[in-house]
Amino acid sequence: QVQLVESGGGSVQAGGSLRLSCAASGYTYDHYYMGWFRQAPGKEREGVASIYYADGSTYYTDSVKGRFTISRDNAKNTLYLQMNSLKPEDTAMYYCAARSYGGATVPLASTAYNYWGQGTQVTVSS
Repeated sequence: QVQLVESGGGSVQAGGSLRLSCAASGYTYDHYYMGWFRQAPGKEREGVASIYYADGSTYYTDSVKGRFTISRDNAKNTLYLQMNSLKPEDTAMYYCAARSYGGATVPLASTAYNYWGQGTQVTVSS
């Protein structure tokens, strides 16, 4: 059974940095996608960043390009999201997600993923 456990969230001031981690267990589909999503109160879940394990291709939503970096450590079965130059509008619950099947997809669409973590809260104050 696949389990995804996020950590690393917290409260920071605008301009600060955080690194989120997602420890994956039972997930061996290393030819598919993993991603980070976020959801702020009253808003829909938004795809933030995704990585295609087969070739390392990465995808970012426009609002985080140049500030966030998604990466993986295959040996540790861990996905990361390095978040720099944080803004108050980055405040949200952040979720790790994994896709365990192939086929064409939209990497930042929540419907592309079939496993989800419980989330970690990120709060950025101005």
